[in-house]
Amino acid sequence: MAKQTTRQARGKGEPLGVLLVNLGTPDSPSVSDVRRYLREFLWDPRVVEVPRPIWWLVLNLVILTTRPRRSAKAYAKVWTEEGSPLLVISKRQQAALQARMEEQGGTPVNVVLAMRYGRPAIASGLQALRDCGAKRVLVLPLYPQYSATTTAAIVDAVADELRHWRELPELRFINDYHRHPAYISALADSVRQYRTLHGEPDKLLLSFHGIPQEYVDAGDPYAEQCYRTADLLVAALDLPKDRWQLSFQSRLGPKQWLQPYTDHTLEALAKEGVRNIHVMCPGFSVDCLETLEEVAMENRSIFLEAGGENYGYIECLNDQASHIQLFTELIAQHTLGWVEG
Repeated sequence: MAKQTTRQARGKGEPLGVLLVNLGTPDSPSVSDVRRYLREFLWDPRVVEVPRPIWWLVLNLVILTTRPRRSAKAYAKVWTEEGSPLLVISKRQQAALQARMEEQGGTPVNVVLAMRYGRPAIASGLQALRDCGAKRVLVLPLYPQYSATTTAAIVDAVADELRHWRELPELRFINDYHRHPAYISALADSVRQYRTLHGEPDKLLLSFHGIPQEYVDAGDPYAEQCYRTADLLVAALDLPKDRWQLSFQSRLGPKQWLQPYTDHTLEALAKEGVRNIHVMCPGFSVDCLETLEEVAMENRSIFLEAGGENYGYIECLNDQASHIQLFTELIAQHTLGWVEG
């Protein structure tokens, strides 16, 4: 793994550290690497809230004996010469944001990328920021909507690493940005640009990653924030109620997850006569397995086989300039009192 570049302060005061954190990815689409990644990911009690002894048996004796091979085939469909799309694009985000911070001047800001699961690890990201002298660290999870399964898992990992440090940095966390005006504006612009190239669809489907319904029943605000994002986006686009719909994807296991399910929704819409649909995933900051293989490939087949004619997938915001501008505004907002200039 290439060592990330950090920059020392240049006489403009103590540097500020920004830790960008995304979910993570296997090192390769091989079965062994996918199994290693899934073991780390699915063992996190924030992700699967099942008593550990029971879950250890299910995970190791059932899931990890079958799922890695299927997942490896899925990863192979989206893997590029540069590597995992999620990691490649996240690195571009980090580089673009670092450049934007340097253009602004003032207090030096060092932006480092980390993954909650896999590499580069959160521990190495925090160490890189310490090495460059950052004693104030803003953690920016790349999840627009908050969930205990995602953002809180990052907080846990940061705390687990820092519990071994003698001198701790001053810390701030961004919980979510699901209704930030720059985020909504960037999403709306992305939809408009896609329509300019591909025409108006019969319906826009907003597909968010799902979580078990029982997590929401226990108080997780994720679903509420997804609905809020959707409402703000369609208001910005001035879409009537019959021209859009919200759904949830990527369920795992027999439990009931947030509904309606994306695959079922697409099949039903096609059978109801919807022929032209555009699908967007506003809960993902970067295109990855769940958007490229599941939504752009598998769900396309489901829609077309059920009678649909035109299926358009609108890419995530990725490293678009409007997305980097959003991150810049989030950093400015959440570092008030920390930065000069």
